[in-house]
Amino acid sequence: MNCSSTAVLLETVNFAAEKHRNQRRKDPEGTPYINHPIGVARILSHEGEITDIEVIQAALLHDTVEDTDTTFEELESVFGATVARIVQEVTDDKSLPKAERKRQQVEHAPHCSHQAKLVKLADKLYNLRDLNRCTPEGWSAQRVQEYFEWASQVVKGIRGTNAAIEEKLQQLFLERGVKL
Repeated sequence: MNCSSTAVLLETVNFAAEKHRNQRRKDPEGTPYINHPIGVARILSHEGEITDIEVIQAALLHDTVEDTDTTFEELESVFGATVARIVQEVTDDKSLPKAERKRQQVEHAPHCSHQAKLVKLADKLYNLRDLNRCTPEGWSAQRVQEYFEWASQVVKGIRGTNAAIEEKLQQLFLERGVKL
């Protein structure tokens, strides 16, 4: 990675950290939310061997529009059209009921760009690992299992995107008795 790539990534991490600074995950420890997008970016670079800087940036920013006051226009002006487009492809419309958002993810995933599919795969892998590590407050074992089953439907629609990440997802699904 060259010096300018490092600077770009640090600017992206800083932006995401500022946007998510007051947010926590729903685990019993209240993990800082920023650990999630950083973890998704790390899965892409470390496990998926992705070197596309815009994909890594989008992973770091993937929840900013959905969960903060960030706009797509802001992302485009700061990080460019490609990063903003990838984030837009993986962003749920929070004005819709949760069941509809989940249905749309399953339906929309196969039509996403390759870059957005990579972010989606890494996001699912991170979330599933997190669910295996600890159950979020207020979640039953049944809800966790239902999340795994729903995630497998999303992943099924984007198979063929990254063999290394998909293999790790497959293993998690097998451990839970969920078909892919």
